[in-house]
Amino acid sequence: MKTRNLHRVAEVALAALAIVFALTASAFADATVPTEDLAGAADSTLAKRYEGSFIVSYEKLAYTDFEAPLSPLKPSADESAVDSMNNRVYVPEQSVELEGALTRIAYVLPAERSPLEVLRNYQDVIEGEGGEVLFECKKEECGGAADRSSSGGGNQMSLMMYFFHESDLKDEAFSNGACALTSGINDQRYFTARVPQEAGGAYVTVQAYTLIDDLYCKELNGRTIAVVQVLEPKGRDKKMVVVEAAKMEESLTTTGSISLYGIYFDTDKADLKPESAPTLKEIATLLGNDPNMAVLVVGHTDNQGSFDYNLDLSSRRAQAVKATLASEYGIDPKRLTAAGAGMMAPIATNDTDDGRAKNRRVVLVKAN
Repeated sequence: MKTRNLHRVAEVALAALAIVFALTASAFADATVPTEDLAGAADSTLAKRYEGSFIVSYEKLAYTDFEAPLSPLKPSADESAVDSMNNRVYVPEQSVELEGALTRIAYVLPAERSPLEVLRNYQDVIEGEGGEVLFECKKEECGGAADRSSSGGGNQMSLMMYFFHESDLKDEAFSNGACALTSGINDQRYFTARVPQEAGGAYVTVQAYTLIDDLYCKELNGRTIAVVQVLEPKGRDKKMVVVEAAKMEESLTTTGSISLYGIYFDTDKADLKPESAPTLKEIATLLGNDPNMAVLVVGHTDNQGSFDYNLDLSSRRAQAVKATLASEYGIDPKRLTAAGAGMMAPIATNDTDDGRAKNRRVVLVKAN
């Protein structure tokens, strides 16, 4: 009798577990073939959709930084460098570093449309607007893990991980958007393009691939996904208070250095922008108040791009600050020592836009 009862209890328990599993699977098996756009989403005017496709993931940022590859991804020179998911870091030898308004859209394409067909149609649109494709790659030629989207760790970075990781997504788990951006992929195609605009060149990147999944995202298995990212030039809201000379002096006295974010450069260049003038004027006032003070002017970057490139860029930017203080503000160049630290001294994570923005700075260091 006891044996039969035990068997009965076991059967009931197994049945209950089966029900729980079925309900859980049902709750998470959210991927469906879309028939309408994600609520609140809209096409970019610079790269409209392939006919018959639907938006399943959408994000728009008023102002952020964005780096688009102009060459295949290659393993970082630092063999120990890993990303936030413990993947080996891959970076392009050539890229363009941008800031402005970013729109990121993921589309599910109609059935039986190949990634190559989709990519060519987007290229036609770009060229029709007077734009130019600057870099194109396919499959393993793009560099990194060609079978991974934004998800996964402990291996190689993928092309998508160069832009964002699964942890950055706002889409609910196993939704169409999450499935489109986190599933396995095949037949990857990609390009970076520039489109002329009155306010400066806008950049468009398109990554198309076949989604591979046989579980929660199986309804989209074999469908082509297009991830379109558009960076449009835009003036940044100037909400940072200019650091006054007295504040600089206080920080140099108490900590020996101060980080300044009011010095601006053209993207990927060492040319000082006109809006840097208020901060440069305060530096000149600081040095004018104490004729015996000498400072190091140290340029810092985030970790986007190669080590040597960032080291050179940060050095050139520091030299530009020194030269401008000497030529336009009358500061004796002997009191200024310019140096570049590149990505070597971050003060925040380089895995987020906000963190990278904090790492791109000019630091004054008291030299005597």
